[in-house]
Amino acid sequence: MISQKQLNLLGLMQRAGKLTTGEELVVKAVQAKKASAVVLAEDAGDAVKKKITDKCRFYHVPIVQAGLREDLGAAVGKEMRVTLAIMDEGFAKAFLKLSDGQELS
Repeated sequence: MISQKQLNLLGLMQRAGKLTTGEELVVKAVQAKKASAVVLAEDAGDAVKKKITDKCRFYHVPIVQAGLREDLGAAVGKEMRVTLAIMDEGFAKAFLKLSDGQELS
């Protein structure tokens, strides 16, 4: 589950221009060491889940599995989104704090 606070924070990040969405752009942000954290939808497909978690583990980027693709898309004012990269350390820390226990190891 994803809390309303987390959804609101994602919307704020989007308006501040600190979010990257979409599988390929998120992977590029992780590889470029620009992503401070990654959010992955709970209903993400197995192939996407493996690709994103492998990249995040390799580059030591925290990854949180929270919300459904519809929730994440609505929070950032777009259609369904399976993965989001948080591009700001402060926003990432705030989101991870709200995500207690949802982080993938």
